[in-house]
Amino acid sequence: MVVITISGLHGTGKTTQAKFLAKRFGLRYVSAGEIMRKMAEERGVSLEEFSRMAEGDSAIDKQIDERMISEAEKGNVVLDGRLTAWMAGERADIRILLTAPLNIRVKRIAERESKSIEEALKDTVTREESEKKRFMDIYGIDVDDCSMFDVVVNTSLWDEKTVGKVLELLVEAYLASSSEEK
Repeated sequence: MVVITISGLHGTGKTTQAKFLAKRFGLRYVSAGEIMRKMAEERGVSLEEFSRMAEGDSAIDKQIDERMISEAEKGNVVLDGRLTAWMAGERADIRILLTAPLNIRVKRIAERESKSIEEALKDTVTREESEKKRFMDIYGIDVDDCSMFDVVVNTSLWDEKTVGKVLELLVEAYLASSSEEK
């Protein structure tokens, strides 16, 4: 029962790589971002507006995080989200952090969401500042602390296929070593 967490700032390729690993290894895929987007949609507000709402209502983040904990407990899953490594805790077998410079991330987000670079920059900075504050206030988690991750990969250095191959090799090596221990 493997549990892989993929964390990182917006636009680092978390979703792309998490979906790839889930498919490649026959694991379930669960995204904190998708859960949050659905919750925003249900309330008829933008994701940025919903993030601001969450600043005043910790129940929103807790609801998402409880779902991530529950999914980690079930096992055989790739969890995609900013706090998944912390929420999965000791249940996580591999904790991956994806990084990329802000300008690269904003370009990716602008292309993905059909926004101008300026709008994507404003929305991204607002959202990330909101999340950073909330996560510290609610859980005492400093999302800039990389010490809990097993692997940190800068996704701006390679194309998404190469990043996927790197992560695939890491997971294969982990699975091989964990099966040898049994």
